[in-house]
Amino acid sequence: MRKNIIVFMAFLLVISVLYCAKGQVELIEKRTLESVKGAMASTDYKEVRIKKFPVAIQCWTFRMFTFYETLEKAKELGIKYLQPYPGQALSRDLKGVRFDHNLSDDLLKQIREKLREYGISLVSYGVVGFENTEESMQKVFDFARKMRIRTIVTEPKFEDASLLEKMVKKYNINVAIHNHPSPSKYFHPETVLEYVKGLDERIGACADTGHWMRSGINPVEALRLLKGRIIDVHLKDLDVFGSKEARDVPFGQGKANVHDILAELTLQNFHGYLAIEHENPKDVDNPSPPIRKGIEYIKSITYYQDYEEILKWSWGRYAKHGWNHYGPGYFELDGKTGVLKGQGGMGLLWYSRKKYKDFILDFEYKCADKFTNSGVFIRVPEVPTSDDYIYHSFEVQVYDNGKDIHMTAAVYDAEPPTIGAFKEPGEWNHMKITFKGNRIRVELNGKLALDWEAEPRGKVRDFAQEGYIGLQNHDSRSPIFFRNIFVKELR
Repeated sequence: MRKNIIVFMAFLLVISVLYCAKGQVELIEKRTLESVKGAMASTDYKEVRIKKFPVAIQCWTFRMFTFYETLEKAKELGIKYLQPYPGQALSRDLKGVRFDHNLSDDLLKQIREKLREYGISLVSYGVVGFENTEESMQKVFDFARKMRIRTIVTEPKFEDASLLEKMVKKYNINVAIHNHPSPSKYFHPETVLEYVKGLDERIGACADTGHWMRSGINPVEALRLLKGRIIDVHLKDLDVFGSKEARDVPFGQGKANVHDILAELTLQNFHGYLAIEHENPKDVDNPSPPIRKGIEYIKSITYYQDYEEILKWSWGRYAKHGWNHYGPGYFELDGKTGVLKGQGGMGLLWYSRKKYKDFILDFEYKCADKFTNSGVFIRVPEVPTSDDYIYHSFEVQVYDNGKDIHMTAAVYDAEPPTIGAFKEPGEWNHMKITFKGNRIRVELNGKLALDWEAEPRGKVRDFAQEGYIGLQNHDSRSPIFFRNIFVKELR
């Protein structure tokens, strides 16, 4: 009897633990706009180095024009990506024909030819509605596949998303839930977050910043709430916050705080498109001028505007395309975050696609501890096939425990830094290396650490006027981490 009581009590204990754990998980998973404000208070958006996002046009912007005329307008603006919507007139020559997913294959072929002619791609489609049936959804998804569209923007009327998720998995096409202003179904980001919870990660949010503003919702807070589930962005700036009568204005001239919006998207490592949707009625006959002003503003606040990211995001993940490894050891790459982790060594991961002459190399790195030892090689003259490259190229050192010509920000074995500006192990550092002519400048965490007219010195016997860029993996005991690797060529 006593044994049975003990077993029963143990059973009750297990049940109570599981119940509490379930409650804790639900508590952790429950995010609200209020819950993100605390984390945002410690975020200094002014310090964020804003990435360059691809810009698209939501064709509703040119709703007074045909789709083919919109291609011309986009080309004039230098925009290569479009988000068409169902219902826009296709062409002046085709009376009554509207762009949508019901067009014949012959017309779709004609559209593809026009797109090639203008050098423009369709990247998303919407806002489009469909019923919760396989036939209705399949028509839209088939159309998207034919047109190589990666994202369908919609506002589902149904609660059961199982069939929608099935289509996403079958076609490998994203679905972005769009928000119109209050009282529409998805006006609040918490509603969208609840809808996509537990679903395939390819089902997420289409973040319409203007409609959030009209609903009295801070777009930066909404973006933070939806972190990890933002697939598409309708970027807008409005003259008034919290009013349904608010009108679109060029980016930077309204109340949206576009700088912080792009900074938040940068922090989230967003890889989608910024779809410009300018809806101001007074601009409807000629929306290009305010759009052009807005694009110039975006460029002015984009830190990496003229840079190329050389550890690239491709087809939903980071990949080491264009990178080769010489020597022992290797770099692990987290395909989701783009973080490289050095293992073993000593070896060199070098970017093989291009030799660089005068350039700025901009990246972040992190040390596992103070004994982490690594470096960045610049102007490696030839394809590394032996250790001989170390005698013909410079290494900017990463070694916090080193001294003088062997410490972080030194040109290894040649020139010491003037300051030690590195952060504590475990924190990300920002390093900027400029090599122009024979002059090397190293900026570490915003401080000039080295400015040197390079010459053969120490182990370096000579150096080239152009060469490859390489990252050193030293050992596994105290690994180095790299991310956000950008290059800007200097003319």
